[in-house]
Amino acid sequence: MAGPADDDGLATLSDEALAAQAAREGSDGIAFTALMDRFRERVWRVCWRLMGSQQDAEDAAQEVFVRLFFDRTKFAGRSRYSTWLHGVAIRTCLTLRRSRSRRRRREQTESAGDDDMPTVQTHADPGASPTAAIDAADDVGRLLEGLDEEDRALVLMKFAENHDYEELAEMFGATPGALRMRVSRIREKLAARAGRQA
Repeated sequence: MAGPADDDGLATLSDEALAAQAAREGSDGIAFTALMDRFRERVWRVCWRLMGSQQDAEDAAQEVFVRLFFDRTKFAGRSRYSTWLHGVAIRTCLTLRRSRSRRRRREQTESAGDDDMPTVQTHADPGASPTAAIDAADDVGRLLEGLDEEDRALVLMKFAENHDYEELAEMFGATPGALRMRVSRIREKLAARAGRQA
């Protein structure tokens, strides 16, 4: 007899209903796998935007799904599941970036004086792009790298992922009004930096 655990049944469930089923099933259920399949691309895209490289994005996305597995009962339903999931992805990426930054600083301190080992960071889109688009993306990437981790994440979620301020408030734990003001200040800061780079 077909039931909600059947693959066809899972495909018709809303994100929120599928998340609730994954929480009920525990570690042996198939609903969590269906959630992963449903959100894999979106989580990877968020991670790629925040981490900057394909390998780091894959590592971060893997960590997001590990955290989701262990925290699958924590979704309270106060927002859309996708909004909650993006919040988990953002926090995971910010934690990983901070850890990576601390490790990089420690390695640079340990190897101070080794001029033959420069640190190079690339942020190329994995897809092919015309040269002008690559140059523009590099310029934007440099501007965004100058922001602190949370401001960078906020800008990317607002403008690259097109989240509204109510969704961002859920993700970042702030009010929509506070985030509007923060985004406005970030835009001013980026415009000033862009003017200096021109």
